[in-house]
Amino acid sequence: MDMPSSCKYPMFFGRNLNSITCKGLALIVIALFLRVVLLPSFSGYGGVDKNNLDLIHSRSLSLDSDNGIRKEKFLEVPQIVWGLNNQKIAFARACLTARMLNRTLLMPSLSASLFYKEIDRLQPISFDKVFQFERFNALCNGFVQLGRYSDLRNRTGVYELQKGSGRKWTIERDLDQLKEFSEDSFNGYEVIRIVGKNPFLWHDHWPVKDYARVFECLVLVDEITKEADKVVSKIREVGKELRSKSQSAQGGVDPDSSWLQPVPYVAVHMRIEIDWMIHCKKLEQRLNVSEICSSKQEIMERVGNIVGLKSPIVVYLAVADSLLEDSSILTGWKEGLLPVEKKKLSVDGVYKKYPYLIQSAIDYEVCSKADVFVGNSFSTFSSLIALERTQKMIRIGVTSSCGVDVRWPSYAYNILGESNGPHKWMTNMSDSSLKAISYGSNIISC
Repeated sequence: MDMPSSCKYPMFFGRNLNSITCKGLALIVIALFLRVVLLPSFSGYGGVDKNNLDLIHSRSLSLDSDNGIRKEKFLEVPQIVWGLNNQKIAFARACLTARMLNRTLLMPSLSASLFYKEIDRLQPISFDKVFQFERFNALCNGFVQLGRYSDLRNRTGVYELQKGSGRKWTIERDLDQLKEFSEDSFNGYEVIRIVGKNPFLWHDHWPVKDYARVFECLVLVDEITKEADKVVSKIREVGKELRSKSQSAQGGVDPDSSWLQPVPYVAVHMRIEIDWMIHCKKLEQRLNVSEICSSKQEIMERVGNIVGLKSPIVVYLAVADSLLEDSSILTGWKEGLLPVEKKKLSVDGVYKKYPYLIQSAIDYEVCSKADVFVGNSFSTFSSLIALERTQKMIRIGVTSSCGVDVRWPSYAYNILGESNGPHKWMTNMSDSSLKAISYGSNIISC
């Protein structure tokens, strides 16, 4: 059937549409299409769902059909140094810098040893000897991208970017520099190489949730995971024996009645070594606060006062090697709490096979997998474990640990909480930068 020349659309409900109607209908169709594509869901009274805002933000940085991260342009950064979790933060910061420049981050070198001042003594270790390279790219696909040096085509196409330093190099100047190097005028360089201080010392321009997304993509290689599982199995084995003895002493209780689930344990990141106590005392003076340092006695008392903690239970102490010879850390605990550390568990040999970085990664996994974790909110190690556990809770719909029993609870023993116990700890994922984690203020208050 011929259509009127003014409107070559099909008939709707048996009626031909005139030109004005056609135009109006076309505008409505276009508007609906854009709404479906750009704003797939709404919440409340017209409010955009937070997850969709994140998606839109992610798309805003996507400049090509492969989710935006160019695979033929690269960013190179200095060797990443210091402790495990300082290195994780530095790595994430390098990833987010590469994302801002819309470049793939060349796989950086980590540091297996721990030398804060003697840089020439640092033992480099490849990223993929600690974390799974392919797994990282799969999990972070479209957000950040890692590349290998073998991916480079023209090794001469390098531009060196000197990172500023000193008090005059403000966060605003740093951000302006990054914006400048994200412009098209630098697209001719296959590699932008940042020289100067290591990424942990760079200015921070990204919210906590962006760091958390990178951290979620960091999966330890199987060898390290298996070693951590050995330690966890040993802890649960000791806990099983402890529970069996307790139930047998009670009489009339079936020892196997509650063994269908893994025996729970508590992990305590116990910071009481001399160098930490010197550091935290200075930090308390500088920040004019009194809730950073905790004595051995205070930690033991507060862990023993955790509301709802069922005993008997094993308490794994993640401590510095210098404390393994101090038997006093295993005495004075509340009845029903059995403290152990790697030496008492006879798993210290597992750790000794590896350099410092791998030892820290094993302990991190053991603490992360604990049923209850207790740490110091001013410790980067403790803070990243609390962040990871917060992410787990958020995934199952828990947004607050206040007044409720939750899975994967974390506590800060340096802050007084309910019933003279440690303070409940969930990371505030809405913080605009990771700085709060370094100053112990990244905790959701009840």
